[in-house]
Amino acid sequence: MLLVFDVGNTEITAGLFAGDALRAQWRFTTATQRTPDEWAAMITALLVNAGHSTHEIKAAVEASVAPSVTEPLADGIRQATGVRPELVTPQSRLPITLDVEEPLSVGADRIVNTLAACELFRRDTVVVDFGTATTFDCITADGRFIGGVIAPGLQTAAETLTRRAAKLPATELLPPDRVIGRRTEDCIRAGVLFGAAEAADGIVRRIKAEWPGGSVPFVVATGGLAARVAGLTREIERVEPELTLVGLRLAAKHLGLSW
Repeated sequence: MLLVFDVGNTEITAGLFAGDALRAQWRFTTATQRTPDEWAAMITALLVNAGHSTHEIKAAVEASVAPSVTEPLADGIRQATGVRPELVTPQSRLPITLDVEEPLSVGADRIVNTLAACELFRRDTVVVDFGTATTFDCITADGRFIGGVIAPGLQTAAETLTRRAAKLPATELLPPDRVIGRRTEDCIRAGVLFGAAEAADGIVRRIKAEWPGGSVPFVVATGGLAARVAGLTREIERVEPELTLVGLRLAAKHLGLSW
């Protein structure tokens, strides 16, 4: 079986594949203080609770944008399973070209997202990933990553708003029934969620206007908050919650791992 990890600044998403089938997935907080022993214990517990053994893991792959977590997690994976994970980086031998001015600065999550989009959809695509940051990543049908946009994420915006304004309460990000809020919490929800939806639509329209060759890219959303926002937009055509995990599986295949 294949164990995959997408390490974000706020959350880590992990998945367990048997062949191409996703058998289990988990989401947990990115804890920078965990030691390799703690990661190993956590990974073991997750697998056992899902009805699997650490001995079933034959390969592992990790994409990380949190450097302080990358190596401790990798050491923990090795301790738990006996397998050293392959790290996805801009230098990994994958069938996409980072056609940007600073290819080494492209995040591993953006690489696996666009790899998955390229292989799943076989067409020009914009991947909108609603995470700690909201990223808009552009991949052509022939596998050229041509850049994108990085904007503040929904949760980041909401937490900054409530932290800096003493009289604004922390609010769960659920879409309100109407834009004009009659309670403070609804005002915040409307501002954050409808604001994010309008921003996503506006950025996608601008991306389409600049798209090389005049073609119109397909627009897909992923990330932990994608389901809450996509339905409020006009430009997002599809939601793929497991796109990053699929991208990690595809990366593992191209990196020569077997499981």
